[in-house]
Amino acid sequence: MAASPDGEWGCSLHGPVLPLDPPCPPSTEGLQEALRGARVPFWLPWPLPSGWLVTGFLRAGDERSGVRGSGVAVSGPGLAAGPADMLLVAEEVGVGLGAHYAGLPGLDPGPAADDGPPHAKVTADGRPVPLWAVPGPSDRAVYAGEAMGRWLWAVLWPADAGVMLLDHLQLIDLRAPGMDLDLPYGAPCPWLAPSGDA
Repeated sequence: MAASPDGEWGCSLHGPVLPLDPPCPPSTEGLQEALRGARVPFWLPWPLPSGWLVTGFLRAGDERSGVRGSGVAVSGPGLAAGPADMLLVAEEVGVGLGAHYAGLPGLDPGPAADDGPPHAKVTADGRPVPLWAVPGPSDRAVYAGEAMGRWLWAVLWPADAGVMLLDHLQLIDLRAPGMDLDLPYGAPCPWLAPSGDA
């Protein structure tokens, strides 16, 4: 990915794209940095599942158009065995942040989203949001839907962590006015490495 002389970012595979900043660290300062210029929600499950911690933030966009793709990572004990990680992505159409972390070749979930009855539901900012399972790599579970006119992705590692979405998570937008939560932070999520591979 590189910037052209006119400041547009492009990819040889996908054409014009928005730059992805390095992950913001899991801290109060990292959250403040992530939220600067945000035009999309930063979704967080709240209350967090028992034993889970906030483990990083993502932002895709540029100084001209603002943050048009966001990610919030949380990590904790899996329901089956071992640790688990979940990344919630909100993005405008065509950004491709969710598809990247879902391990998909395109910019959106394709026809799987909105195909038949939903496979899971969350509540985002008090509104029910249906999610559909999206086929992807076998090491993760991927769900996608639409909330507030933007894509909402949930990517979970390992794949069996996807059962967490059966608990009908409540999501809050960390941009909301007066949001003053004492968030528990943990070590950075390994899946937020620039390559998206831990």
